[in-house]
Amino acid sequence: MAAAAQRVAGIVAKKTPQLVAAAVEFSRPRLSKFWSLAKVELVPPSPAEIPRAVEAFKAMVERSRRGAVGNLTVREALRNSLVGVEIAMWFYVGEVIGRRSLIGYNV
Repeated sequence: MAAAAQRVAGIVAKKTPQLVAAAVEFSRPRLSKFWSLAKVELVPPSPAEIPRAVEAFKAMVERSRRGAVGNLTVREALRNSLVGVEIAMWFYVGEVIGRRSLIGYNV
């Protein structure tokens, strides 16, 4: 049993550098694409973008009051729903960070 374990450990020790090199080679182009997109998409809004976002939100609320929501295409409705879910998820992530716990508040 011990000989088999030593043999497996030897094989793992020999293959580890090859596996690490393959993992780095596989992930390098994907990570470069991720970082290039993250630099654009994950920046906070500039002061010039905030009034435009407020106006867009007001226009969306006004359209929903008039009943123009029924005129949305499925793609637009899905996009708006996903944006709402994203906002909710960022709220929950902020709550977890603020609590420093996944489960409830310390009472």
